[in-house]
Amino acid sequence: MGEFEGRVALVTCAARGLRRVTALAFAREGAHVVITDIDEESGRETLALVDGAWIAH
Repeated sequence: MGEFEGRVALVTCAARGLRRVTALAFAREGAHVVITDIDEESGRETLALVDGAWIAH
């Protein structure tokens, strides 16, 4: 069980950089992650990474 199991994390500007890493960290710890960003293409990449991390959890 992860530290954030059953919680929701909202990460804004999550398409790249530190915010992307933050979103992934929350997913790895069991949180349901909501991401936002104006960069749609990079946001979709982050979403795919988060989905993979959450499923692997």
